[in-house]
Amino acid sequence: MLYGREAETSVIDELLDTVRSGRSGALVIKGEPGIGKTALLDYAAGRADGIQVIRRSGVPSESALAYAGLHLLLRPALDRTDKLPPPQRRALETALGLTDGQGADALLVGLAVLSLLAEVAEDGPVLCLIDDAQWLDPGSRAALAFAARRLDAEGIALIMATREGEVHGLPEITLAGLASPSAAALLKGGSLTPGQRYRVLAEAQGNPLALIELPAALHRDSHGFGALPLSSRLQAAFHSQVDHLPEATQTLLLVAAAGEGLDEVLTAARLLGVTAADLRPAETGGLVTTDGQHVRFRHPLIREAVYQRAPISSRLAVHAALAQTLTGDHHADRRAWHLAAATVGPDEHVATELERTAQRAARRHGYAAAATAYQRAATLTRRDDETRARRLTMAAESAIEAGELDWAQTLASEADALTTDPALRARTTHAQATAHFSRGRYGEAHRLMTEAAHLDPSLLVRAFQTAWYAGEAQLAEVAARLAWALTETLLDEPVTALARLETAAFARLSGGDPTGLVPLEQAVAEAEHALADHPPGLAAMVCGAPLIAGQDAATLRMSSRLVARCHAEGSIGVLPMVLYFQAQAELFHSGRHHEAGAAATTALRLAENTGQHQWAALNRGLLAYLAAVEGDEERHRRLTAEVAKGPVAPMQGAMWADWSRAVLDLGQGRAETALVQLETLAEGPGWYHVSAIRCVPDLVEAAVRSGEPDRARPALARYVRLDQRHLIERCLALLAGDDAEAHYLAALEAGGPAFERARTRLLYGEWLRRARRRGVAVGHLREAMESFERLGAAPWAGRARAELQAAGALSAAAPAPGRPTGLTPQERQIVQLAARGLSNKDIAAQLFLSPRTVGYHLYKAYPKLGVASRGELAALAGLG
Repeated sequence: MLYGREAETSVIDELLDTVRSGRSGALVIKGEPGIGKTALLDYAAGRADGIQVIRRSGVPSESALAYAGLHLLLRPALDRTDKLPPPQRRALETALGLTDGQGADALLVGLAVLSLLAEVAEDGPVLCLIDDAQWLDPGSRAALAFAARRLDAEGIALIMATREGEVHGLPEITLAGLASPSAAALLKGGSLTPGQRYRVLAEAQGNPLALIELPAALHRDSHGFGALPLSSRLQAAFHSQVDHLPEATQTLLLVAAAGEGLDEVLTAARLLGVTAADLRPAETGGLVTTDGQHVRFRHPLIREAVYQRAPISSRLAVHAALAQTLTGDHHADRRAWHLAAATVGPDEHVATELERTAQRAARRHGYAAAATAYQRAATLTRRDDETRARRLTMAAESAIEAGELDWAQTLASEADALTTDPALRARTTHAQATAHFSRGRYGEAHRLMTEAAHLDPSLLVRAFQTAWYAGEAQLAEVAARLAWALTETLLDEPVTALARLETAAFARLSGGDPTGLVPLEQAVAEAEHALADHPPGLAAMVCGAPLIAGQDAATLRMSSRLVARCHAEGSIGVLPMVLYFQAQAELFHSGRHHEAGAAATTALRLAENTGQHQWAALNRGLLAYLAAVEGDEERHRRLTAEVAKGPVAPMQGAMWADWSRAVLDLGQGRAETALVQLETLAEGPGWYHVSAIRCVPDLVEAAVRSGEPDRARPALARYVRLDQRHLIERCLALLAGDDAEAHYLAALEAGGPAFERARTRLLYGEWLRRARRRGVAVGHLREAMESFERLGAAPWAGRARAELQAAGALSAAAPAPGRPTGLTPQERQIVQLAARGLSNKDIAAQLFLSPRTVGYHLYKAYPKLGVASRGELAALAGLG
C-alpha cells in the first residue's frame, strides 16, 4: 500500500487511461533516494492491465558507455528494426554497436527510438518504466527525452524516475517527504518504543525508505544515527547489514556492485577466491536476489553502500578481476573502463585503451561518453606529455558536441595550459569560442575565434559568423582578413569556397571595394558546387551566406538539397539552422508562405527539443512575421513574447519580432507607429542582418504614408545593392510621386513572390485611383485582393477591399476562394505532404513524428477539409 501519494497515483492513473485511448504521454518522477520513486513505478506496473510493460533501470557501471542504457531498454524489440526507415535503422543499429560504421546524429537515434516503440505499440499500448534514470549514459538519456517529447498518438507512456536533473519539456512530479499522518501510518507496528518511534519519525523526515530501514538500524546500533545527511544515514543503515556478513560474502557483493551479469560476477569472484555459495548469506538476509542472469540488490542504495564503503584496495582488485574476465572485442569498452578503475597513476597502455573507447563512442555520436573517456585517458597520461593536452582537447571538442559547455571550457582551458603546439592551441581556443557563442556571449566568442584564426587562418570563416553578431566593425575586419587570406592562399581547400562567398557577399552588402574578389555570382556558383564536400555544419553556413546579398534563389536550392542530405545521413542537429535558411528563401524568393511556415515550425520544434536557443528564437521571429502578415494578432503576440523572454541576445529573433510588429501595424494602417519601429531597425547597429535590411521596402512605404519620405532614403541607398529589382522599383515608385508609373510597371515586370506582387498591385492601384484612372485601378486592386485572400493575408486583403469600395467596385469585393481554415499548423504540414503523395512513414520521417501520429492528425483534418479519403486531398485548392 502507498501512503500519502494519492495525488501522484492519480496522475499515473490518468496517464494510463490516456494510453489505453490510443494517445501518448510522458512523466518524470524526481526525488531523493528512498523517497518512493520506485514504489510509484511499481504502482504503475500493477495498474497496467491490458498494457505491454517494458521496465529497465539505469546501471552505474554502464553510465560512461555510449547508448548502453538504450540497448538494455530496446533489446526485446530489436527484431523489429527492419520496419524503420533506413536512415533511422542505420542510426540506431550503429549507435547500439549492432553494425560498424559512422554513427548518425543523436536526434535521429531518438527518432528511431520513437519509431521502434511505435512499432511495438502496434501490438497494443506500451508502458515504459525506467528507474534510476540518473545512471543512464547521456546518449541514452538524450535519445529517450527526444522520443518522449515527440510522443503524440502512438499509445505509449514513458515514466522515468530520477534523483536529479531537469528533463526539458516533460511533465514532472517532485516527491517530497510524507506528511506526518502518512509517515506514522507507514511506521505503525514493530517493536519500537514510543521514544524510538519519535526519533525515527524525526530522523526520517517523511522519507519512506528511511521509515522502513532505520528501525532495524536503530536496533543494531543503540548509539543512533549521528548527524549525517539522510541518504548517508540510509547508506550507513544498509552497510551495517553488510558488516555482519562473512568476508567472502562482502567480497562477492562488491564484485556484484561493480559488475553486470551473474556469469561475469561469478567468474571474476573466482579469481578472488570466492564462490557462488558465498552469496547465500546475502540472499538469506534479503539484500540481493538472483534470477539466473543477474544479481539484483534490494535497493540501489545497498549497491552504493557496498561499493562506496569498501576499501580502495578491494575496489582496485575487483575492477582488475572484472577486466580480466571481460575478453573479446564486444567487451572492449567495459574492459577499458574496469582497467582504468583498477589503475592508480599514469599508465599509457590503459590510457590508449580508453582513447580507443572514446573514438568508438564518438563514431557512434555518443559524444558525452567520448568526452568522459578522453578525459580519463588524459588523467592516466604523464602530465608533461603533449599527448595529455591532445586528449584533453579531444575531450573538450566532444563535450562541445554533447552540449556540455561548462565542461568543455574547463577541459579546453586545462589543455591550453599544457600545450605549446599551435595547432592544438587553435583547437582549444576554438572550443572555448564555440562555447561562448552557444551562450550568446558574442563579443568574447569573437575575440577568441579571431585569436584561434591567428593560429589557423581557416578558422576565419568561423570568425565571420561570430563577427556577424559581434558588430559591424568586427565584421568588416574579418572580411578584410578573409580577402587577404584568400590572396595569400592560406586557407584549407574545404573552406575556400565559403570564404570567397562570405567576402563577396559582404562587399556587395556593405558597398565595399570588390577589387581582387571573385564576383558574387561566381562565388555563389562555386559554393553551390562545393556544398556536398562540406560537413553538414559548414554546409549549413554555405547555404545561408547568399541571403546576405539577396541571392535568395541560391539559398533555396542549396538549403533544399541540404535538408534532403540531412535526412538521408541523419544529420538532424543542424536542421534548425538549415530549415531557417530554407524558410527565409521560401519567403523572400518563392513567396510560398505556407512552405516557409512549415519549415520554420519544424525547425522550431527541433531547436526547442535540443536546447538550440539561437535557432529557436530566429524561427519564432520568422513565424511571428508570418502571423503578422496573416493578421493573427494573438499568435503574433504569443510568439514575440516567447522571443522576448528567451535566453537570446538582441541581434537574433528580436529583430524579426520588431519587423513583424511593424508589418502588423502597416497592414492595419498604423503607418506612423510602423515607421518608428522600422527606422530603428534599419538604421540600428545590426542594419546588415537579413531581417533589418529586408525591412527597408516596408520602411519606405511607412515613411511615404506618414508624409516623411526622406526618413527612408539612407536605408534605401544601402538596400539597392541587393538583387531585389521588384522591390527596389516599388520603393522608387513610392518616392517618385506623380512620376511613379514607370517604376510600378517595372516592379510588376520584374516579378517577385506573390505577396510582394500583390502589395505592388495594391499600391499601384491606390496611385491609379488617386490619378482618377478608376478602370485600370480596379483591375489591379481586384488581383491584389484575391492574391491576399489566397495567402490568408487578411489585413492586406482588407486594405485592397477598402480601396475597391472607394473606387465604387463593390461587387469585386466578394471574397475569393481561400485556403482551408481550421487546421492546426501541424495538421496543415501533414495534409500538404499527404496531398503530394507521401506515405505516413515518409511524412513521419520528414516531420520527426511517428507514423501513427501522422495518421491520427490526418484523419482529424479530413472533416475540417470536407474530404473522406487521402485521394481527395490533391484536388483541394489552397493547400500549397
